[in-house]
Amino acid sequence: MSTLPPISFEFFPPKTDVGAEKIVTVHQELQALAPEFFSVTYGAGGSTRERTLSTIDALHGKGAPVAPHLSCIGDDKARIKELLEHYQAMGIDRLVALRGDLPSGQVGLGELPYARDLVQFVRETTGDHFHIEVAAYPEMHPQAESFDRDIDHFIDKVQAGADSGITQFFFNADSYFYFVDALAKRGIHTPIVPGIMPITNASNLIRFADSSGADIPRWIRKQLAAYGDDSASIRAFGHEVVLKLCQRLIAGGAPSLHFYTMNQTEPTHQLVLDLKG
Repeated sequence: MSTLPPISFEFFPPKTDVGAEKIVTVHQELQALAPEFFSVTYGAGGSTRERTLSTIDALHGKGAPVAPHLSCIGDDKARIKELLEHYQAMGIDRLVALRGDLPSGQVGLGELPYARDLVQFVRETTGDHFHIEVAAYPEMHPQAESFDRDIDHFIDKVQAGADSGITQFFFNADSYFYFVDALAKRGIHTPIVPGIMPITNASNLIRFADSSGADIPRWIRKQLAAYGDDSASIRAFGHEVVLKLCQRLIAGGAPSLHFYTMNQTEPTHQLVLDLKG
């Protein structure tokens, strides 16, 4: 068994008071696994800004560092600068910098239309205060012109000041290793952290994949379909698939693993325990 590398977990800001209470409990349960940090997502154009801030406030200082997501498309420099100053004052020193999606009905990309522009702005505004994570797409961003152009875009973010990348979720380990090798051939050795999505519900997984451009291999889709409404079998199958994926990534040298928890303790908790052996 390979030694477990550093791990991290992603939350999204809850919409209700009950959800806000639950996320604190889930945070405490996952904190026992000694993660490097917890990230908290941020809606299109800052649409979940206040809920993101309240979640950051609730979790900050309770254990592992919190890394706020920050998206730039459709937003302006003044609002982003205000957030950066707020996070600095809190003592937060890690960000996940993303382009994000343009809010529905909004026209114009804003002052910082691309993630590289946001990374550059963070560096110009705060120097080296923040460790900046950016998005990586082993199976290519759905809007990219080509795989090579997608590599160019990632390199742009690194050259603007990004420290590391976190990938979109995937189930084909070869796509991850190919992406890392393609960057290495261009002289880029920035750590690329695999994003791991547990499989617990077939319809939810397919919806996430279709909206993000992630690929679900045919054999996984077929097996999930064969289980129908048998949720216990889906969870058991999903656990085995994702566990083996993580084991292969670790054996292949992945520097860390970032788990998309969907604000649930399980199945991430069990995956990490099984990886620890």
